[in-house]
Amino acid sequence: MKRIQTNCPSCGGPLEFQAGGAMVAICDFCHTAVGRSDRALEDYGKVAEVGDPASGLKRGMTGRFNGKRFTIAGRVRYRHAGGGSWDEWYLSFGGQQWAWLAEAQGKFSITRKHTLKKSQSLPEFDSIELNKAIPLKNETFTVREKGVATAEGAEGELPWQFHPGSSHHYVDLIATDNAVSTFDYGDGSEGAEQAAYMGKMVTLEELGIDLSSLDPNAGVQSVGSLQLNCPQCGGPLKLRAPDQTLRVACPNCSSLLDASEGKLTLFQTLTQKRLDPLIPLGSEGTIGGVKFTLIGYMKRHVLYQGQTFPWTEYLLYNRETGFRWLVCQDYHWSFVAPVDEPVTRYGQSITYDGETFRLYDRGTAHVSYVLGEFYWQVNVGDQTETFDYIAPPRMLSFETTGWGDTQEVTVSEGQYMAPEEIEAIFGVKDLPRPWGVGVLQSAPTMEKSFWLTWIGGVVYLLLVYGVFSSKADAWLLTYALVGVSLFPMGFLLYRRQFEVQRWSDSDFSPYLSSDD
Repeated sequence: MKRIQTNCPSCGGPLEFQAGGAMVAICDFCHTAVGRSDRALEDYGKVAEVGDPASGLKRGMTGRFNGKRFTIAGRVRYRHAGGGSWDEWYLSFGGQQWAWLAEAQGKFSITRKHTLKKSQSLPEFDSIELNKAIPLKNETFTVREKGVATAEGAEGELPWQFHPGSSHHYVDLIATDNAVSTFDYGDGSEGAEQAAYMGKMVTLEELGIDLSSLDPNAGVQSVGSLQLNCPQCGGPLKLRAPDQTLRVACPNCSSLLDASEGKLTLFQTLTQKRLDPLIPLGSEGTIGGVKFTLIGYMKRHVLYQGQTFPWTEYLLYNRETGFRWLVCQDYHWSFVAPVDEPVTRYGQSITYDGETFRLYDRGTAHVSYVLGEFYWQVNVGDQTETFDYIAPPRMLSFETTGWGDTQEVTVSEGQYMAPEEIEAIFGVKDLPRPWGVGVLQSAPTMEKSFWLTWIGGVVYLLLVYGVFSSKADAWLLTYALVGVSLFPMGFLLYRRQFEVQRWSDSDFSPYLSSDD
């Protein structure tokens, strides 16, 4: 189709279709979705405005992918049943060539429509399960998310017949080497057009986007009519990630506030007793070269045989990197980041990144307390199915969450951190020290030189006895060998007891048969 300059059928304002593959343009004046065909323009209805993205991307920016230049021509913002949202940027490569650039929680992935062979078809939507392996184009993809998303808002030009408020069924998958795929089932009805999109996770640097052109305040300044006072108690609220926040727990009156409609509204009045985080909200610290701000705090627990096993989680945010967690259990800390590799949960052990992780625990995690900002619509009482695998000082966690028609499995990796590290990073003092053995605490080790020295001592004693065997007493050799072995034997016993204690609360302990 040719470039078209026309007027909006709703307000009469100037409207232009610039991208060759554009089928819909959003009027900048009245926010009407205007579709074009070979015959006439069509009014598809009003579209909600979309706030500034955290990345600072804008229409008109240019970049390169696989050596080809593109222009950002438009954007759609989607939201699923759990309240989470993400942006899909329409990249025009000229002519009829285009791609999608997805932006979600500080991550980016670029995909293009993949033409299926005549003998191929997408699996039935209802038959797809989380963690299921699906072959596609000589690769095996793993299902990470399945659900129904609503087109919440849009801007610019779009390459398909976009209708405000329309919904579509989707499945998100990942593979090795940052490969990603999305199955689009349209509105889920029989006969709806289906499509597969394939691509990879990328960075803005890899796309050749001029980072200096990005708004440095994107994702920092308040957007729309967002209020900074609690509508329940009037107390001040400082939102540190307003463009990402969907739920706020007021620290003044314990009200749970909803922020999904561009302003704060009362969602629920909580009767929770006030808890003070060990690290204050708003604290800043650098981990792995990335500066994070602590924006949220929650307490969770599992119930097992009448006992409650609690822990706390601190939500960290960085505009470019997205969200991370600090987890504290029995005053043992770990830094948790998402895993963007197709790790499949199967049986009681997993091989990942060259290590074997053993199943430590499984159960249902309950949210019992919230404070601060969260990027999903968290509620006290929310439940998540969890599976934790450990290879100290690391942990792989699988959390499966469902919101109506949407299901998602999140895989994350935790790395043990000592309280002293947390104090140094966030500038806090006198954090409580842990008692007992932490689930991810590294086991005690002895230097290689110690074991070489012990082996050398044993060999030396045997050589001496061999030379003087006619004169030496065998019992003296025995006493000598026992004497030089007391310390290493004691160390090995201590190390075993250390591991027994680590696994003491696990039903999957490898020591149950001998120590239970």
